[in-house]
Amino acid sequence: MHSHYQPIENYGVIGNMRTAALVGMNGSIDWLCLPHFDSPSVFAGILDHQKGGRFRIAPAGENFRHKQFYWPDTNILITRFLHDDGVGEIEDYMPVGGAGATPDELIRRVHVVRGRVRFHLECRPAFDYARATHQTCLDDHGARFDGPRLSLGLASPVKLHQNNGGVMADFTLGEGEKATFVLRRLRSEDCQSPCPGGDEAEMLFRGTADYWRRWSGKCTYAGRWREVVLRSALTLKLLSFEPTGAIVAAPTCSLPEAIGGPRNWDYRYTWIRDAAFTLYGLLRIGFTEEAARFRDWLQARWQDPAEPKSLAIGAASEAAYQAVTGPLQVMYGIDGRAELTEETLDHLEGYRGSRPVRIGNAAHQQLQLDMYGELMDAVYLHNKYVEPINYDGWTRLRRLIDWLCDNWKHPDEGIWEVRGGRQHLVYSKVMCWVALDRSLRLADKRSFPADRNRWLRVRDEIYEEVLAKGWNPKRRAFVQSYGSDALDASTLLMPLVFFMAPSDPRMLSTVDAIRRPVSAGGLAADGLVYRYNPAVAPDGLPGNEGTFNMCSFWLVEALTRAGRRDPTRLDDARLLFEQMLGYANHLGLYAEQTGPSGEALGNFPQAFTHLALISAAFNLDRALGARWN
Repeated sequence: MHSHYQPIENYGVIGNMRTAALVGMNGSIDWLCLPHFDSPSVFAGILDHQKGGRFRIAPAGENFRHKQFYWPDTNILITRFLHDDGVGEIEDYMPVGGAGATPDELIRRVHVVRGRVRFHLECRPAFDYARATHQTCLDDHGARFDGPRLSLGLASPVKLHQNNGGVMADFTLGEGEKATFVLRRLRSEDCQSPCPGGDEAEMLFRGTADYWRRWSGKCTYAGRWREVVLRSALTLKLLSFEPTGAIVAAPTCSLPEAIGGPRNWDYRYTWIRDAAFTLYGLLRIGFTEEAARFRDWLQARWQDPAEPKSLAIGAASEAAYQAVTGPLQVMYGIDGRAELTEETLDHLEGYRGSRPVRIGNAAHQQLQLDMYGELMDAVYLHNKYVEPINYDGWTRLRRLIDWLCDNWKHPDEGIWEVRGGRQHLVYSKVMCWVALDRSLRLADKRSFPADRNRWLRVRDEIYEEVLAKGWNPKRRAFVQSYGSDALDASTLLMPLVFFMAPSDPRMLSTVDAIRRPVSAGGLAADGLVYRYNPAVAPDGLPGNEGTFNMCSFWLVEALTRAGRRDPTRLDDARLLFEQMLGYANHLGLYAEQTGPSGEALGNFPQAFTHLALISAAFNLDRALGARWN
C-alpha cells in the first residue's frame, strides 16, 4: 500500500497566489485546495492514496523515464516522459497576469514532442478532505463535479467516461499534437465552458510566462547562486496570498516529520514569527512590493490586538501561568482570522500511514514570546528600507512592548511550539531583548514618545539574565533553556540578530558544540543540523524527526559572519552551503526537514527554509566578494 506514495521530493508546485497544487513526476496532482490555500482539499492523494483523490495524466505504457523542470524564470512546470517510441510532456500551471487569466483555473496542456504517445487520464476529486460526497455529470465539453459547497468543471478535448465518482479517458497524440485540459471552479449557475483552442491556449501560456518573467526581472541579486536564489524567491511568491499579502508557511498539511509518526501539522497559515525573516529576505533581493504587502498584513494584526492576559510573576499557581496569553496570536489565517481549531481526520491514513492527519493548528493558542522580537525587527527593517511607520501604528506597537516588559519573565512554548509544557527558553529571551532593542532604536530614530528608561532597563536585564542563565559552563555553549544541558539550533541566530558578536568566544564555542555529531553531544549529521535532540530535550511528542533545513542554513550564516575574522570558517560556510544545495529536490525545492537517507520530510515546500537560503546566499556571497576584493 505504501509503495503507491511518491517520495515528497518527487513533487513540484504550481499556483496562482491564492492556492497551490503539488504535481508529481508521474503526472499526478495529489494535493489541491480550492479556492484558497487553507480551504478544504479537492485532491489529497498524498494523504490517502485510496480516498484522497487525484488528477493524473500520464503515458499508458511502461518503462517511461521522467524529467521535471520549470520553464525558465517562471512557475510553469514541465513534466516530460521519455520512451523509445516517443516523448511527451505536460505543461502545468495556474494562469496569472494574462488577459484571459481567471483566479480559479488549472491548466494541463499535453504535448507530444516525438513519435506517438498514448495517455491515460484520471480525474477523481474528493471534496472536503474526502469527507463529502459529490455528483459527477458528463456533457459535451467535459465533466462537472458538484460537491456540497464547491463545484468543479473539467473541460476536455477528448471523450470522458465516468468511473467511481470520477472520470477517465485514453487518448493518443502524434508528433506536434497538443491537448489542453482545464480544471476550473464553477458557480452553481455556471455552465461548463469548452476547452480553449490552440491559439487561446498559447495566449494563456505566454501570458502566464510573461507575468513570471517580468516578476523575476525585479530580482536584484546577481551573486554566485542567482538561479538558486531566484527559484526560492519564485517559490515564496507562489506561497503568498495576493488578496491580503500574507505568506503561508507551506501549502500543505500533515506531511510527516517522521514516517509513521504523529508529528504531522497544518502549515497553511501565516506566522508572526516569519515577519523579520520574510522582510529581510525579500528586501535583500529587490522585492520591496511583496515586503510592503506582507508588512500591511502584519500591521492589520497589531492594529487590533486581542486583550492579553497578564499575571504578576510569583502571584499565582502554575495553572494560572498557563492561562497567560499575549496580545498577538502566534499565527493567523491568511485572511486574518484568529480561530484555527485543530482537528484530526481519522478517515485518512496519512502519507505512508503517518497518522493522525491534522487540520487547524492548536499552537495558535500558545505563548511564544520570541515572536515580538521578530515583529519589531520587521517593523524596524521596513521603517529603514521601505517606508516610515506612522504615529498611530507606533502607539499600538508601544503598547505591545509595554506588555512585553511586564511578561518577558514568563516561561513559554517558544519557536519550536513544543507540546510538553512551557520553559524558560533561551531563544525566547533573546528575542525579547531584540524587541526592546529595535523599539528603542526606532523610537530614537523617529523621535517617537516611549518609556525609554524602563525599556532600556528591561533590555539590559534580559541580556544579563541570558548570559548568566542561558550559558552552560560545562557544555561551553548557550543551551535550549535555563538549567538545561541540551543544545538548540535557534541559538545560531544570536549573531544574526546582533545579540552576540559572531566572533565572541561564547558564540564560537556554541557554534562548535552544535557542529559536533549527535553521538558526541552535538546537533550535526554530516553538516546538516537538527533543531534539538528530543532524547535530551523532550518536547511532549513521541518519535524522532529529520534534520531541519533552515537550521542548516542558519549554521551557514553563523559561520559566514564568524568568517570575517577567521577565513577557515568562511571556507566551511561555503562548503556547507554548497552541500545543502545538494539536498534540494530536482527543482530546487525544500521541505521542512531532511531524513536520514536524504529524503524530504515535513510540509512542502516550506517558506522558512527558502527564506533562510536567500539570507545565507546573500551574506555568504557578500563575504566571499569582500575577501577577494
